[in-house]
Amino acid sequence: MRRLVAGMAVLALAAAGAGCGSSGGGDAPTTADGVAQVKVGVIPIVDVAPIYLGQQKGFFKSRNIELTMESGQGGAAIVPGVVSGQFQFGFSNVTSLLIAQTKNVPIKVVANGVASTGEAGKDFGGVVVRKDSPITKAADLAGKKIAVNTLKNIGDTTVRESVRKAGGDPSAISFVEMPFPNMPAAVEGGQVEAAWVVEPSLSAVTAAGGRVVAWNYVDAAPDLTVAAYFASSKLIGENPDLVKRFTEAMNESLAYADAHPDEVRAVLGSYTKIDAKVREGLTLPKWPTAINKPSVETLAKLGATDGIFGGATPDLAKILP
Repeated sequence: MRRLVAGMAVLALAAAGAGCGSSGGGDAPTTADGVAQVKVGVIPIVDVAPIYLGQQKGFFKSRNIELTMESGQGGAAIVPGVVSGQFQFGFSNVTSLLIAQTKNVPIKVVANGVASTGEAGKDFGGVVVRKDSPITKAADLAGKKIAVNTLKNIGDTTVRESVRKAGGDPSAISFVEMPFPNMPAAVEGGQVEAAWVVEPSLSAVTAAGGRVVAWNYVDAAPDLTVAAYFASSKLIGENPDLVKRFTEAMNESLAYADAHPDEVRAVLGSYTKIDAKVREGLTLPKWPTAINKPSVETLAKLGATDGIFGGATPDLAKILP
């Protein structure tokens, strides 16, 4: 999940979003028939398959919501987009939302997004190395150059936890920012000694003979909540009925996706470029409707330990429903 938000960039964008809060975050246009025209800021990755599936199944239409999904580069773009009213709802990883909260960006989670499977060896994200690498376990990652999609976010803080739990020194890791699609080649070519990847890049690396040496989501917390859907405080306060209907439709979509993996693999072909063969083999995440609050608390603690909140402490009561 990219998700995500690059250290200084996110802070600047979050601050920009906060600056728009007084005038943005507005309501959705409504047709003469009473249908709310809702825009959702998403990242075109496996994680958001449920909202596309729910749209196909009519879970939103039955609640008088007409969805339009717009792709963002990650939380750095989507958070201010929600606050300004460009989007009524957005999708972002939890750490990005915690960073925004510490900057008093007026947003709040309204539905779960995606979760780790909680199973080492069967998760949708992990730290990979090339097949002939001397790195064989998480502790060996200490002191190595590791690619993550965004610095100072959920990738590096959970990778550090894998190394820490394995008895290694996480402070000695050198993280390199790199887009997920570029990581398989970077690992194979030796540009980095390891990379934190998610599907479908995870399948690409292992298909080429690469190995997973750490399951960082699994190591961070049991059944980790990785990302969530959120709205502006303004929209939540001024149109609670729309938010309630979106949350209900999203929960129905999450539950349906979790129970119908074949339909998830099919819908991925409608908004990603993942080919059919890869879609059949990749490991899907879990889509529970409940947010695992203890796991969010863990991410907040890990982020504080790693200094990504600039000394602030996230107020979970203000960001979680």
